[in-house]
Amino acid sequence: MAVSGQRRRPVVALYERIADAVHDGTYPPGSTLPSEPKLAAELGVSRPALREALLLLQEDGVLTVRRGVGRTVNDRPPRRGFEHVQPLEELIGAGTPLRVRALLRTVEEPTDFTTQHLLAPARAELRFWESVLTGEGTAAALSHEWAAPDELLDRVHPEFARALREAEPGTTAEAGGGAVSMLSVLVGASRETALSAHSGITATLLGRRRGEQLRRPADTPAVLVTQVVRVGETPVLAAKHMLPTGAPALPVLQSH
Repeated sequence: MAVSGQRRRPVVALYERIADAVHDGTYPPGSTLPSEPKLAAELGVSRPALREALLLLQEDGVLTVRRGVGRTVNDRPPRRGFEHVQPLEELIGAGTPLRVRALLRTVEEPTDFTTQHLLAPARAELRFWESVLTGEGTAAALSHEWAAPDELLDRVHPEFARALREAEPGTTAEAGGGAVSMLSVLVGASRETALSAHSGITATLLGRRRGEQLRRPADTPAVLVTQVVRVGETPVLAAKHMLPTGAPALPVLQSH
């Protein structure tokens, strides 16, 4: 159903005008917007209305406010109506990817979660990566990621299987700082392979162990994001991402 400009709230119409200017290159990625008084004059709107539209653009990941600089256009503003399969450390990093710290890199038998989402047989061996994502010294998220069995990956996505084997050396808990997420490895290995993903979002509490890993109290409210990434109809990666209260915003793009 189309919505006419006359039926849009004024702040939404103003939001669209600025977003259009971003997408057509008037304000290219990395550029700084004019000051509020100048931009309000250019657009012919009041400063309170402009400030509200700019706040919405900031919340939606189009703009970032930098102290002493002003409002800048994000390097990769979200495309409209299209959801990208993107590593969590980039998705919630607001233009500055979070740092991945490896806690565990191992192989384990399927759990109920991976049996359900990766369709793994009972005695399969699955690569399991546990990581903490940090930004500005603060733990922002905890990720658990599992890959489908090697023999399946070798058949449906050999580039991912090869990249996983190459990524594991040097990403142990001892190495720490140079780690990457499993999804980042998958995306990097999929330039010639189309991916699709499905995610679910639920509210929960951290609990004792995850609270210790994120340095938060056990009863801290959190958002749990479960994610399954597929090649065609075949699941190749399943993950759980725990984002505690105070973590960076998680953008969710939808299309119809």
